[in-house]
Amino acid sequence: MKRVYVVLITLGILLVSVEETLAQFNRRSIKSNNRRISSYRGGKTSFRYKYNAVGFSVNALNYYGDLAPRPNRLSTDISFTRPGFGLSYAHRFGPRYVLMGNFMFGTLRGSDASADKNDEANGTFRYTRNLSFRNQIKEFSVIAQFDLFNNTSTYMVRPKWTPYGFIGIAGFFHNPQAQAPQTDLQGNPLPEAGEWVKLRPLGTEGQNGGLDPTDANHGIKKYSTAQIAIPFGVGVRFKLMPELDLAAEIGFRYTFTDYLDDVSRNYVDLDKLNSPLAQAMSYRTNELPAADRPAATVATNVPGVLVVPGYGHEFPTNNRGSRNDNDIYMVTSIRLSYILKATYHRPKFR
Repeated sequence: MKRVYVVLITLGILLVSVEETLAQFNRRSIKSNNRRISSYRGGKTSFRYKYNAVGFSVNALNYYGDLAPRPNRLSTDISFTRPGFGLSYAHRFGPRYVLMGNFMFGTLRGSDASADKNDEANGTFRYTRNLSFRNQIKEFSVIAQFDLFNNTSTYMVRPKWTPYGFIGIAGFFHNPQAQAPQTDLQGNPLPEAGEWVKLRPLGTEGQNGGLDPTDANHGIKKYSTAQIAIPFGVGVRFKLMPELDLAAEIGFRYTFTDYLDDVSRNYVDLDKLNSPLAQAMSYRTNELPAADRPAATVATNVPGVLVVPGYGHEFPTNNRGSRNDNDIYMVTSIRLSYILKATYHRPKFR
């Protein structure tokens, strides 16, 4: 959270520094518009402006999925909030309507370590599973905003503030990672120890093949790193200056993948994974302190490796994740937008 506060303070300093610079542009723009309006002589008229705006946002990202502390859709761990930023270009085409293109970059984090190991109904399984991840998101979106308060006049006299809702379509790239342990499951040092390694190439749930027809994950395929999401949410926008807006919004991205965290289906037998690193990243219960984990009593086909019952070996009920719910992430944003020179439309006679 400290990183988010630092970014928000920096944005405030930036806002103060640009205010004086923009003031000169504002005065010139207002005088120019006033001259054009006052120079018109005629009957009943209507002056309307459709304008564009560019924006920069600082964001806070939160993850909802299999590695959340609790098994409900609204569970997340605020301590894993991570910052991001966004760039936007918006076009107002009506008194209430804005269409915005946006690029966002940010990081998602999740870990079973945040689950309550003493909560047998919800937390014990997650804590014992002991998985974790990070995922850097690169998102491109097109979003329609709908203002509560309309503006039928010029941008200069738009409402001082207005709530709004939004919905759109987004495409994003992701590639979940996790930190490699110091040793493999047989106790041998791993060359990747301590590094953030990409999980998709490892096939931690058997995506690289070799599963038997009787295995619970038989037929599983690699997930794509390019995905689609539906952004939706609410916000409020404030008029700071004639050409400067500040908006705060909370939005969710409903995705069509269950692999933001590399966790979705069942455990597979460790010998079906094609490297010691893949085995170590698939089954991580052995990394817990001995006092916090059940005894490892199940033999595997990897020499010298025993696993805890229900974890690290194939069985129809040995779930590694829940394949029934796709992952979601939340984006909380503060956006500073500068209105570009408005498009002037000649008055129409009525």
